[in-house]
Amino acid sequence: MANKQTEICFLCGKTKSEVNQLLKGKFGYVCDSCIHEANEVLKEQEEEEISENVQLATPSQIKAHLDQYVVGQNEAKKTLSVAVYNHYKRLRRNKKSDVEIQKSNILMIGSTGSGKTYLAQSLAKFLGVPFAIADATTLTEAGYVGDDVESILLTLLQNADYDNKLAEKGIIYIDEIDKITRKSDNVSTTRDVGGEGVQQALLKIIEGTISRVPLSGGRKHPQADCVNLDTSNILFICGGAFDGLEKIVHKGADSKPIGFNADIKGVPARDTLDLSGVQQKDLVKYGLMPELIGRLPVVTTLQPLSEDDLVKILTEPKNALTKQYKELLAMDGMKLEFEDDALKRIAELAIKKEIGARGLRSIIEKAMQNVMFSIPDRTDVKKVVVTSGVIEGTEEAIIYGGKNKKIA
Repeated sequence: MANKQTEICFLCGKTKSEVNQLLKGKFGYVCDSCIHEANEVLKEQEEEEISENVQLATPSQIKAHLDQYVVGQNEAKKTLSVAVYNHYKRLRRNKKSDVEIQKSNILMIGSTGSGKTYLAQSLAKFLGVPFAIADATTLTEAGYVGDDVESILLTLLQNADYDNKLAEKGIIYIDEIDKITRKSDNVSTTRDVGGEGVQQALLKIIEGTISRVPLSGGRKHPQADCVNLDTSNILFICGGAFDGLEKIVHKGADSKPIGFNADIKGVPARDTLDLSGVQQKDLVKYGLMPELIGRLPVVTTLQPLSEDDLVKILTEPKNALTKQYKELLAMDGMKLEFEDDALKRIAELAIKKEIGARGLRSIIEKAMQNVMFSIPDRTDVKKVVVTSGVIEGTEEAIIYGGKNKKIA
């Protein structure tokens, strides 16, 4: 009789008859109700440990951070800021609520070099969460040469130092998503292993599932060491150029007016068309599965960068390219200056090559090669000035010595 009286939960004081189950430990008993409550507290603490930035940043604060690194694209930055804020607020919500908040994955549409990847990288860095970039063109349907979609999750897991809980709150950016569209609406005997098959494979992990990730990478096989990763709280951001999509969005723009009274002024030029009015049905016509589009409810478009935008990218952001090269020469005790015409010429070349901001570094790197090669050996150089001729490769940089005296 005395033993039964001692069978009480040492946390809440309830007896065995008052609870569903009473577990015996080394120093006493604990009931199932207290175990459940303790587990909920631990879960909430884990979710609050995402990062200090995630807990405090509002959409306006997130956008303000992006403004320091990304020029232009204000609408895209607003859309991303709100979506990311709501996503991580969703992770911290009260678990006892009856309302289930679904996550809002993001689709970014914009030309090459417009800043899609950089926006995603800047977001992840600011939030302090693991980040992984994947190229959709390397993915193939299971059973074919190429990468399984699980390889994306392995990269995220590696970037989280194999911390499952941390990886499950990370961000994955899938680039070139437009390259896995269905090749045709017609049924063919040739299997579309890199198109619709990959879209099918992406559906589950983007929506949320327990995925078995092979730690060795590559294809899964029965003997491979795998780890379970819950993708329910991973934010997926997909991006693509979607070349030709404007023909679907503005399919009436190319039709020529007929007749003497036709209004030819109302027809917009090709370079004035944008994708801001893109709808889900347009993406379906382009070749994305409706099911996949449904898992990417937030759609934002990025505008092509103008010459002025590219010049600002070269000079204004915290880690602007010109600032990086100035810092490199400063390590050798020299100043570096870019003339306005040189900056303008760099922007012109990037637009001409249709590579956007992505090609700015390669243009500068090529132009600066002779300077970076020869200048470190000289002790008489105090300042280097880059002109448009240097960018074009028709002349050498202007070099100054002490007392701002031109020496070359």
